[in-house]
Amino acid sequence: MEIDLTPKLSQKVYGGDGGSYHAWCPNELPMLKEGNIGAAKLALEKNGLALPHYSDSAKVAYVLQGNGVAGIVLPEKEEKVLPIKKGDAIALPFGVVTWWYNKEDTELVVLFLGDTSKAHKSGSFTNFYLTGTNGIFTGFSTEFVSRAWDLDEATVKTLVTKQTGTGIVKLDGSIKMPEPKKEHREGIALNCEEAPLDVDIKDGGCVVVLNTKNLPLVGEVGLGADLVRIYGKSMCSPGFSCDSALQVTYIVKGSGRVQVVGVDGKRKLEITVKAGNLFIVPRFFVVSKIADDTGMEWFSIITTPDPIFTHLAGRTSVWKALSPEVLQAAFNVTPEVENQFRSKRTSDAIFFAPPN
Repeated sequence: MEIDLTPKLSQKVYGGDGGSYHAWCPNELPMLKEGNIGAAKLALEKNGLALPHYSDSAKVAYVLQGNGVAGIVLPEKEEKVLPIKKGDAIALPFGVVTWWYNKEDTELVVLFLGDTSKAHKSGSFTNFYLTGTNGIFTGFSTEFVSRAWDLDEATVKTLVTKQTGTGIVKLDGSIKMPEPKKEHREGIALNCEEAPLDVDIKDGGCVVVLNTKNLPLVGEVGLGADLVRIYGKSMCSPGFSCDSALQVTYIVKGSGRVQVVGVDGKRKLEITVKAGNLFIVPRFFVVSKIADDTGMEWFSIITTPDPIFTHLAGRTSVWKALSPEVLQAAFNVTPEVENQFRSKRTSDAIFFAPPN
């Protein structure tokens, strides 16, 4: 039975005045379960707080919109309070406790993509809250809470009964939250919109790759990532991950056409994608994209911290490395046709500007 690769939008899981939490369901996007990938979005309104929690999955977070504050506690480390903004990628390894807060008028939206191979449910994140109506305090008996935290019974009851929110709450504007520190970002967060470009093709596109060199913590997460922009009518070269990695792609803005080719040269997907769509390219499948008039931008995770891609068109194409005789024999063409094929795209790499 073939797996449906059709891109999908996220669905709201829960929410209230403070914001909402959305996720992609493995039943609707089967490649999530097949590839052990989780995907979710957090949207916080002004003064919205996502309560402290940890997850059963290592993740990469990407800020899609707004400015805010992230509190991050790595195992056996002190709390880091980071200022975050649109374009930030944040590495979240196993065991990390996080909270998220928005004090601005603009909605703060954060995308989470990660590995669910060790999760309770393949293809889904499960979050464990420290506070709230579904937090750990509500599960333990009064005796256990009293003994563990050395509290009297009255205080324990106050702690439990005051927790009226689930996952996300809206704070009173007078409550003062910790001030973020820019130095706390080091080694944890990288702004992909401000980082040096790894590839920049005039009128074609550009890319920033997130790996262990510019964000070492992704080594612990076990994932790489990239932010790609292609301009109006430009094309991203057909290519595949040559190290058995899956590519999980979220369309940040714009729209365009996508084709995916799999086993036996069969086209497995041909569709127009738009902002908010998520799709997954299986291992070794070849994918290519062409932007619509306004261009297209996407954020992807790759299931290895230092991904390697093989491109099939352009200056770095594998075709350029093969000898002329092999190409002639493989395509069963004359030397003239082979030469014409080889002579094209000698200076372009990865991204191709629209034809004149």
